[in-house]
Amino acid sequence: MPAEDTLSLTGNRSPQAYERGVTLFRQGEPASAFFVVLSGWVKLYRITPDGHEVVIHVFTKGDTFAEAAMFLGGRYPASAETVSCARLLRIEASVFRMRIRENPELALSMLASASRHLKSLITQIEQIKVRSAPQRIAEFLIEALPQGDGGPTTFELPFEKALLANKLGMKPESFSRALSKLRAHGVTVDKETVRVEDPDKLQNFAVYEADDMVPQ
Repeated sequence: MPAEDTLSLTGNRSPQAYERGVTLFRQGEPASAFFVVLSGWVKLYRITPDGHEVVIHVFTKGDTFAEAAMFLGGRYPASAETVSCARLLRIEASVFRMRIRENPELALSMLASASRHLKSLITQIEQIKVRSAPQRIAEFLIEALPQGDGGPTTFELPFEKALLANKLGMKPESFSRALSKLRAHGVTVDKETVRVEDPDKLQNFAVYEADDMVPQ
């Protein structure tokens, strides 16, 4: 959206820093705001009737979340929690709705955002159905790689392995088996530290290689 519209939404509000493990809102609470992620990671999840947690998505820098909830009965359909230290900008629902009445073009910006979320979810479903578990992990690692010269790279996983397994649509034991198979593609993991010997080779495996393993 245009800069002047962004300023009208944020006003004098500053981004806020959050520690890991902070609940931003809970499923069923009134949808009073949405958020912009400036740094860090936030998970969106639901609790099933039998008490299990199902991760819907994990958001990071540049993502927005919870904006559609403001128009879907006025309550959050899921819960949100920081899974790393994060900087977030909170946009009040009342301010946003008022600005939409003043400038209907903002509604088109919101629809574009919702479309991006939908595309992301479709991509996730495609990955789970089409790509093997090692390929899904490889693609995540490629996206998490810090900028470099394409040589051997060492970095820390942005959040715990159990959450990563959930995000990629696999059980922890399946995740561990799939991760071990990536050693043949130059990936070694020591606790939360990952070393990728050849990012280009890993990229080719994640995207192009027709591996004989089936999705798990």
